[in-house]
Amino acid sequence: MTQPELKLATLVSMPFEENTYIAHLEGRNDCLVVDPGLEPDRILDHLRQRGLEPAAILITHGHSDHIAGSGAIKAQWPACPIVIGVGDAPKLTDPTLNLSAAFGLALTTPPADVTVVDGQTWSAAGLELEVRAVPGHSAGHVIYLWRERKPMIAFVGDVIFAGSIGRTDFPDGDFDALAKGIRQKIFSLPDDTRLYSGHGPVTTVGNERRHNPFVGEQRDAE
Repeated sequence: MTQPELKLATLVSMPFEENTYIAHLEGRNDCLVVDPGLEPDRILDHLRQRGLEPAAILITHGHSDHIAGSGAIKAQWPACPIVIGVGDAPKLTDPTLNLSAAFGLALTTPPADVTVVDGQTWSAAGLELEVRAVPGHSAGHVIYLWRERKPMIAFVGDVIFAGSIGRTDFPDGDFDALAKGIRQKIFSLPDDTRLYSGHGPVTTVGNERRHNPFVGEQRDAE
């Protein structure tokens, strides 16, 4: 029996060019919204136009550009849970912690409905995702790994990008923790695992493990 195909859309929110991902299985109208950004109307329009209903809002970390659309989605679908790593849950309701206060926005969202921890699984919309904690860009940052298809996919937020890594100069940033987490929790995955980052294009574990200038083998060889 053929398994349903995963449909994955990327919506880029300005001004930080943040990637919001909307994932659903073909033939279903329930979906996951990952890191809803600062242009929630675009997200709502996308969902309505395709007849999709969010079954969960997955947050990789609590910085404002990754959480800003959560309130608008909850307003339309109040039963849709906000899911975030336990360490970053306080950022949702604190403008200083989510860094929006520094930009004069004082942005907050509804509090977390569900907090997750390293090694846990979270299932919604027919998708079972493994949670892996990778601190360093943000103390409570998590990634969400979907193992059911080959290649596997991971929503990695601002941990790692194509040819780069997340900033570590924020109050709870830590380069050593980030580098360790990438090597242990991401580079341990198969090379063809597709990494959907919070900014920029899709990349793969193999490409970053070999060539990433901050944490890749090329740097280690220097």
